[in-house]
Amino acid sequence: MQTLRCGLFLILVLVARAGRADTIYVSNEQDNTVSVVDGASLAVTKTIPVGRRPRGLEISRDGHSLLVAVGDDDRIDVVDLTSGSVAGSLPSGADPEVFATHPDGRRLFVANENDNLVSVVDIGSRRVTAEVPVGVEPEGIAVSTDGKTVLCTSETTSMVHIIDAETLELTDNLLVDTRPRWAAVSPDGRQIWVSSEIRGTVTVFDRSSGLETGKIEFSVPGVEQELVQAVGFVLTRDGSRAYVALGPSNRVAEVDVRTLTVRKLFLVGQRVWHVALSPDESRLYTANGNSSDMTVIDLRNEEVLKSVGVGRGPWGVVVAP
Repeated sequence: MQTLRCGLFLILVLVARAGRADTIYVSNEQDNTVSVVDGASLAVTKTIPVGRRPRGLEISRDGHSLLVAVGDDDRIDVVDLTSGSVAGSLPSGADPEVFATHPDGRRLFVANENDNLVSVVDIGSRRVTAEVPVGVEPEGIAVSTDGKTVLCTSETTSMVHIIDAETLELTDNLLVDTRPRWAAVSPDGRQIWVSSEIRGTVTVFDRSSGLETGKIEFSVPGVEQELVQAVGFVLTRDGSRAYVALGPSNRVAEVDVRTLTVRKLFLVGQRVWHVALSPDESRLYTANGNSSDMTVIDLRNEEVLKSVGVGRGPWGVVVAP
């Protein structure tokens, strides 16, 4: 009976793995490539050459393309997901690092790090239609799900800038901790979240008032505090949890959003930059810049499954169903 049960369990595990349709894409900043990882086998199935210094990346709204910011070529490469090759490009302004697609699917908002601008790209006409001046070294970009607000962090100015998505006017500038990297509007639309790399914090603001309502401070036992650097993060769809990459501490923190406390730390690869959830939110994938790999975390069982070797300098990570 015990043997039968073990056999049935193994079959169920294999079926579950075979049923996973996730495809993970990782931008390799130093190799000028994107690695494609199969979510079932957790193996690299393809390496796609793109432009120079790929960083931010996103699946297109129609699910047919992968958009990749290639900073040293001043453009957004468009990878056809059927052929697995670059099919074209979009203009981006100088040195694009991160971008976000508006919910209408017609516009991209791009952080131009060297020019202190946010460029607005019309996808249909393939041209930059507007530029919004922001602080020094803009990086993180996010658009609220209601399409009304664009967020942009500026690393050197230590601010998150609030932009009206329709008028393109700068409506507010919120001071945050040193070197903000990433920003997001919470799923319910009520909060703004901003990570700060040097201080190792995430600050939470009330979206309507712009007032700070909380701050998450991170520490890792046995790791020097200066190595605990909050960079990329993601919130679950129900807004109950956040997963924050903590840079050279080689950890990802799971945060209870209600209490703004760290619930758990996961040991991942070296200098974790960015994270992405699987579509069913059962897994978290991390891009680890210094160990040239991607770590897979099983969130249901709260365990690290595997690290998968990709290219050199992995920076961004996204998942397609």
